[in-house]
Amino acid sequence: MTTCKQFLSELNDFLDPQETIDAELRRTLESHLNECPNCWVVCDTTKKTIQIYKGMQPQVIPSDVHDRLLKALQKKMNPPNDKAEGNSSG
Repeated sequence: MTTCKQFLSELNDFLDPQETIDAELRRTLESHLNECPNCWVVCDTTKKTIQIYKGMQPQVIPSDVHDRLLKALQKKMNPPNDKAEGNSSG
């Protein structure tokens, strides 16, 4: 009996047409999909996402948007410490 965790750990190889997974493993994973609606949804959504992604063309991000995005990410990753320092009562 395959668990959801086991299924999810094999999902990439299961969906990749270039991967050759063992026939027994494929049958086991397909059996799990038929029995588990949650894993079926994850698998189906992942397949659809891959299909959409593969059909897209790369898009150029305007430089001002790129700069604002980088600044927002840097701010999120390196929050200022002055909040913690300003709250000390002494």
